[in-house]
Amino acid sequence: MSIKYTNIVDGLPASVPFVGPEAQERTLNQVFKARIGANESVFGPSLKAVMAMQKEIIKTWQYGDPENYDLINALATKHKVSPKNIVVGEGIDGLLGYLVRLIIQKGDNVVTTDGAYPTFNYHVNGYGGCLHKVPFKNDTEDLENLLNKVIETSAKILYVSNPNNPMGTINTPKAIEKLIENLPKSTLLCLDEAYSDFLPTNLIPNISINQSNVIRMRTFSKAYGMAGLRVGYAIGEQNIILNFEKIRNHFGMCRVSQVGALAALDDNIFINDVIQKVGSARKRISDIALSNNCKFVNSYTNFIAIDCLKDDVFAKKVLENLIKKRIFVRMPYSFPQNRCIRVTVGLDKDIDLFEKYFPIALKES
Repeated sequence: MSIKYTNIVDGLPASVPFVGPEAQERTLNQVFKARIGANESVFGPSLKAVMAMQKEIIKTWQYGDPENYDLINALATKHKVSPKNIVVGEGIDGLLGYLVRLIIQKGDNVVTTDGAYPTFNYHVNGYGGCLHKVPFKNDTEDLENLLNKVIETSAKILYVSNPNNPMGTINTPKAIEKLIENLPKSTLLCLDEAYSDFLPTNLIPNISINQSNVIRMRTFSKAYGMAGLRVGYAIGEQNIILNFEKIRNHFGMCRVSQVGALAALDDNIFINDVIQKVGSARKRISDIALSNNCKFVNSYTNFIAIDCLKDDVFAKKVLENLIKKRIFVRMPYSFPQNRCIRVTVGLDKDIDLFEKYFPIALKES
């Protein structure tokens, strides 16, 4: 008799949300010259964080603190909330999985934007939830129609990313706050703010920590340059956070990640420098798009969506030609955003390579 898997698992493909650059390098049998596709920070972590992690590496025979005590308290101080309002996990990806496990049972409805972050969808599918997708509006998440879909389906979770991935656009704080005001109390808003560190404070919504149906996701993977360490955290009302303690992996965080993130929080000079570098690189990539008779979508993140001004078939050819030239980029997968390719900001040498090969890829496409 063979092992019997759940009906949900039996009905799912054995896949991951993204094809990693490493997998593409194995297929090509060569290494990328420029890795500017995964929204990683090529500027890396702060020197303070690196030194703290180097010092801690000898202690990796010990488990990490299962309560993440020091890091949670530092994050609580940063956000001016109680430590009881913070949970730490293995990146936003890990926290999204825990959140869906907390809320979604087979057949429960969930609303998201068509083409938004696919890892969230991956978790919803994995727990048997029913996804309802609303199209982008002018390359921005359509809060009005997302709310309408929530009301229509009695959805238990609404996922919104702000700033948005993969287009880099943003909804205003007032628009987010209005959405929360009108959202049914039985629907939890998962507000993914992975790119919020690139925003000025006046573009970040003001949401009461006592709002019982909102949870905000943050990460050290973007501006802090720690994608490989997998450190994410969520901010929410105390009862929401308390429920994570029932199901989270208490040894999911390693000591090195905990210490690195803690040190990074203490290096404001570094993070301000990264934000300036991202702004300069973003401007340069935008100029390259314009100089090649393309357009770009105004971005509030560390990437630029370049509109190739044709269709998805053409954009995919451009992407494939860049990949063949060992320039790693990605593209949105939903219409009409898939008319674009998406380029992460890079070092000068990375952008030099993109500037050299982008016109060639356009011509060959």
